[in-house]
Amino acid sequence: MKIVLFGATGDVGNATLQEAVKRGHTITAIARNIHKLSDLPEGVARESLDVLANPDRVAELMASHDVVISALRPISGSEDFLVEMSQVLLDAARKTGAPIYLTGGAATLKLADDSGHTVLSAPDFLPDSVRPIAEACADQDALLDQYDDVQWTCLRPPAMLIDGPLTGLYVRGTDTLVPDHDGVARISYADFGYAMVDLIEGGNGGQQRLTVGYQNRAAA
Repeated sequence: MKIVLFGATGDVGNATLQEAVKRGHTITAIARNIHKLSDLPEGVARESLDVLANPDRVAELMASHDVVISALRPISGSEDFLVEMSQVLLDAARKTGAPIYLTGGAATLKLADDSGHTVLSAPDFLPDSVRPIAEACADQDALLDQYDDVQWTCLRPPAMLIDGPLTGLYVRGTDTLVPDHDGVARISYADFGYAMVDLIEGGNGGQQRLTVGYQNRAAA
């Protein structure tokens, strides 16, 4: 399968890329920083691209690939760009008909305590330092409803994305955090990337919001 991966050098993007390469897929890696792109495995095509500055190139890349993955994340202080970047990719997916898999955020996921609160709305759940990106992820999530003619899937991480080994063991959920045996919703970057590639290979239908996490096991 030919996959174009936007945000390929970030933690989630790189983990997803490594897993896709391991499974024999053909990858075109897209990122703004050309120096980080040089560190990717041999055989991976790569292109330095600012998606906001060149939406036509984004559409060209999508048209020549089977599947699109977005692991885009703006730098700290520029969180509002997440919605704009996602819109560029969704517009291109609409134009080309390409299925797109987006990395979302945990902001809109409900807590597993039956309180009715989400990660974003729960009092004192989020530290102030991550609230800007959480709010941007909530706006990204709302944006998806404007694209009912696009085959999109949004995979939202749990409350904690952590460094850790690849286990291949995870539980998939929909609109509620998946807690492990300690009551904490978490997954390693490696296993999140593994879950993303599982989704793509499964060929699941579009317009679905999902999440993943460990359950009944230690995350380390």
